[in-house]
Amino acid sequence: MAELKTEEEQLEAIKRWWKENGTSLIAGVVIAGAGVFGWNAWQDYQASKAEAASLRYQQLLDLTGRDNLDEQARQRADELVREITAEHGTTLYADLARLLDARLAVDAGDRAQAQAALETVAEGSERDYIAGLARLRLARLQLAEGSAETALTTLEGVPEALAAQRAEVRGNAQHALGRADQAREAWRQALTLADERDQPLYGVQLKLDDLGAEEATL
Repeated sequence: MAELKTEEEQLEAIKRWWKENGTSLIAGVVIAGAGVFGWNAWQDYQASKAEAASLRYQQLLDLTGRDNLDEQARQRADELVREITAEHGTTLYADLARLLDARLAVDAGDRAQAQAALETVAEGSERDYIAGLARLRLARLQLAEGSAETALTTLEGVPEALAAQRAEVRGNAQHALGRADQAREAWRQALTLADERDQPLYGVQLKLDDLGAEEATL
């Protein structure tokens, strides 16, 4: 442009440049604008979904927090669980809804449904703590079904954040298998970890006391 001698020549050069590049420039601006708009729209959509999941989960909490769940309330709770897990399947709300579903199933005597819900969270959750919580509850359920060895295997995936609770359930499984020494060791470890982490475990000392009393009567 510096080599051009007149304003007319400069103007003609600009016109030629615009004719050659203007369309692509406009397209670039449009695409960039659409990208910003699309990102904002996606963010709004995600926020809207999160709000919907939160509202449904709160409704589920309100229902399951009742002392007695009648049939209508139970059916509504089931519907909410299905809606949350179907529409928000990878979110924390879906994991928590499945944990509540498992609890409701146990209360209703449907241990198969409870186990299925807990296995889904234990194997599919992206959150280690929540998956570990599901494993703990699944191990307890397996113990109640008389599958102590299976429960011990299930406990292997429980993270360190739940180490005290994991040790307690391991002690329960060892005791169910008639391994008093291993049960005592696990329960003592549970109490030590609970004390170190300020996570009270109720009833573990009673189990240890009862174990000692049983040995004294042999």
